[in-house]
Amino acid sequence: MERPELNEHNKQEYPPMHTAEHLLNGEMARRYGCGRAFSAHVERKKSKLDYHIPAALTDDALRSLEEYVNSAIEADVAVTEEFITQAEAMERFDMSRLPDGASDTVRVVHVGDYDQCLCAGTHVGRTSEIGRFRISSSRYQDGVQRIVFKLD
Repeated sequence: MERPELNEHNKQEYPPMHTAEHLLNGEMARRYGCGRAFSAHVERKKSKLDYHIPAALTDDALRSLEEYVNSAIEADVAVTEEFITQAEAMERFDMSRLPDGASDTVRVVHVGDYDQCLCAGTHVGRTSEIGRFRISSSRYQDGVQRIVFKLD
């Protein structure tokens, strides 16, 4: 396994967990129109993502998300990257999280056809390297849905 690199926040990224985050974020944005998580804490043992949505997700909805992510993992698709200009990226992505002073060329990470987004993080080469995805808990409070997940 590759050694995790240090990201801009000086935290070690764990590529399987970071790639699983992409899968969950992409599906949440598609299903619920909430965009990607506005707050994320991604670590090796467990991770959490927070979304603004109008109502709590049901147990069935959470199970369905878990099944979706695991089906993407089992599909064993390639995780690839492309480099495009910021002008090109503006036509395809929300640029609000791009740091000030970012270069004109940005990196887009693709997880097969399941997800694509701007990202500077580390990832697995194929989804089969992620392991089993499990939503371990969730809570809804004040319009925020938190999803906590682990990899088994």
